[in-house]
Amino acid sequence: MLLPAYINVNQSGIPAIRSLSVTVGTNDVRFDFNNHRNVGRPFRGLLIVNLAQLIPTGTTDTLPIVFTSGGGSVAEVTTFNGDPVTVADIPGTGIYLFWYESQTDSLQLLTGSITT
Repeated sequence: MLLPAYINVNQSGIPAIRSLSVTVGTNDVRFDFNNHRNVGRPFRGLLIVNLAQLIPTGTTDTLPIVFTSGGGSVAEVTTFNGDPVTVADIPGTGIYLFWYESQTDSLQLLTGSITT
């Protein structure tokens, strides 16, 4: 893949999205979002995410978190070293800060209760 010489970061401000629902499956926990104007376009930068729903009590702490957009595309949520973010890393509802790169399809949690 040929990347451009430079990419503007957070042009026109930091995008903010809010989750619509949370679903617990056997392999992951999915937060669903409306499609964002940057989905499918080159984007690199910070992303403010409001996780508006609680993960149900009793959900296995080791299940990975994924984001879905419009019920279709799935983005795995990672943390340092590409490790998956799990239920244990999401202490509750609220505002979380992420770094997103569409070129590498990476979504990294920058805030939360991550322990290293």
